[in-house]
Amino acid sequence: MPGRVGGLTAIATALLAGHLSVPPVDSPSIAPAPRPAAAPFPALDPTVRVADPAAVSARLARPLANLALGNPAGLVVDALSGATLFDRGSTTAVAPASTLKTVVAAAALTTFDARTTLTTRVFHTLSTAPAGPEPGDPVTGTVAAAGTDGAGTTGRPSSAASAGGGTLWLVGAGDPTLTAATGPADYPAPARLSELAAQVRAAGITEVDRLVGDGTLFTGPSTAAGWRDSYVAEGNVTPVSALEVDGGRTAPGAAGPRTTTPDLAAVNAFAAALRRAGVRVASTGVGAMPGGPEAGSTGGPGSGGAGPRQVAEVRSPPIPLLVERMLTYSDNDLAESLGRLVAHARGLPASFDGATRAVLDVLRELAVPTAGANLADTSGLSTSNQITPATLVALLRTAVLPGHPQLRTLLTGLPVAGFSGTLGDRYHAPDTRAGAGDVRAKTGSLRIVTSLAGQVVDTDGRLLLFGFFAPVEEAGTTRAALDQVAVALASCGC
Repeated sequence: MPGRVGGLTAIATALLAGHLSVPPVDSPSIAPAPRPAAAPFPALDPTVRVADPAAVSARLARPLANLALGNPAGLVVDALSGATLFDRGSTTAVAPASTLKTVVAAAALTTFDARTTLTTRVFHTLSTAPAGPEPGDPVTGTVAAAGTDGAGTTGRPSSAASAGGGTLWLVGAGDPTLTAATGPADYPAPARLSELAAQVRAAGITEVDRLVGDGTLFTGPSTAAGWRDSYVAEGNVTPVSALEVDGGRTAPGAAGPRTTTPDLAAVNAFAAALRRAGVRVASTGVGAMPGGPEAGSTGGPGSGGAGPRQVAEVRSPPIPLLVERMLTYSDNDLAESLGRLVAHARGLPASFDGATRAVLDVLRELAVPTAGANLADTSGLSTSNQITPATLVALLRTAVLPGHPQLRTLLTGLPVAGFSGTLGDRYHAPDTRAGAGDVRAKTGSLRIVTSLAGQVVDTDGRLLLFGFFAPVEEAGTTRAALDQVAVALASCGC
């Protein structure tokens, strides 16, 4: 498998550095909360005849002629046999929108052990100089006066800053699900700033001169070519950082505007959590911890000299649960973070360039064709992304077949028509209701494309895999038209 040895070596390095964790099998930190488990696809009878391509094409002719779809490309294959049942432009690369998330899902599930978690850590260093940024100090950003939770003002800490309190470093591991919320958690339960703060207080720390956030595990530009300037303000994504809280949202929740400085927002949110826990914070900022995010060691505050000593850590849910969440809710921040983590684990830069190269490398190792693929990000937000319908449908088939069981989560993470995620509010109309609970697919929408890629079982009991890409901006009529295409497949006894 090309590149695999180097990737495993890099994974081992990351594990030793503390960013990635594989707990013991019996560790309670990876025990998922009980939930109903849906099979990725029903038991299939291989003796049932394969659908006739001419009949499938005839069944799709009317819904695909809907003017709301423009001139759509598409591909339908029989999952078990691999027979092509419908093909319109499947080898021509198109902008996939968020159906691209199936690619980063496969890359993450292939690269990481199923028990791997992301560890956000806090380090403490003793003060060796007066508090506050000095010439050459890596700390940049805002400095918040003691006792405030806001952005503060730029400059040195106020005179109220304590002497000798040292510095706390909040080191991000690429977990955008880290949350400032203190109430009941969604499933899967995210890591919490409140738990980090409690650990810091339990370590005997009651005041610090500075709290600094380090999001430098990820490198390069924080926004991709082909991203609209409005994405952040509209709440679609935050500029990519290894240190984010609540996906860079201004408040915990599934929607809302995003910050343009996610690392600094994370630091200020942690400062608020520390103050609630009884730890006085004089100032906040962002920068690189001495030695970088992979430096430091475990131990109590101030032990062993002035070097960074770990005093707290929290772990994300395991990677497969993050992948499920990313697919079901089309989480752009998770998609970009997972792409960079795959790159980092495989010895590539944790940047847009490294991530896009890494995920395509994984597809090739899985023997999924990548001809025509040219990616600018791993979330699908970029209008510069190009990939063929044939690639995405081949990836779905690879996940269905028994050779790669680690990819099953790609299937369980697909939204279910009428029930979950981005398909939860669809398939309720009279002309699409028949697909509810049957169609499972990843949605996608940009100003230049609306897409749907997934699976459906036809009336004969054959599992069909499909991908349809309409070169038009998403609208209610466009979504409904694509849903009608999927329903036509579901109702096919062809």
